[in-house]
Amino acid sequence: MTDVAPTGRPIRAALYLRVSTGRQAESDLAIPDQRRQADAYCAAKGWQVVSKYLEPGQSATNDRRPEFQRMMDAAPERSAPFDVVLVHSFSRFFRDQFQLEFYVRRLAKADVRLVSITQDLGDDPMSNIIRQIMALFDEYQSKENAKHTLRASRDSNPVYRHERAA
Repeated sequence: MTDVAPTGRPIRAALYLRVSTGRQAESDLAIPDQRRQADAYCAAKGWQVVSKYLEPGQSATNDRRPEFQRMMDAAPERSAPFDVVLVHSFSRFFRDQFQLEFYVRRLAKADVRLVSITQDLGDDPMSNIIRQIMALFDEYQSKENAKHTLRASRDSNPVYRHERAA
């Protein structure tokens, strides 16, 4: 069955595809995989892909991402070019719960919805709460990853090593 916008036309989707690290971007696997899954999702729903925003090697802990900003600037235009922003998972959009909700609400004011392929939720109050809880876990996971990465880089750097005297 084809999903349609309130105007009766097929839903127009903007794909937001992101990986966190330069190494992920260089491997050129994650973004093409996200794109394949997003294209298949849209095809199954009868949605029209009208924009693709690719963000290789950018953290989702802040909004200092050029393609993200370009997408967000396009959403509130008088004749918004898309009805949904489609992401692989909410963590691709943001890994900060407050910021995620800020931008979800900003999109909603422009009648644009955020949709996740792997975390398919509705627009009802319970789905909103579930999305917020997921975002808190994504934020926690991001902070834990940063902590472990910092510790690993310190452990491999002789300047930070402390050898105990025998």
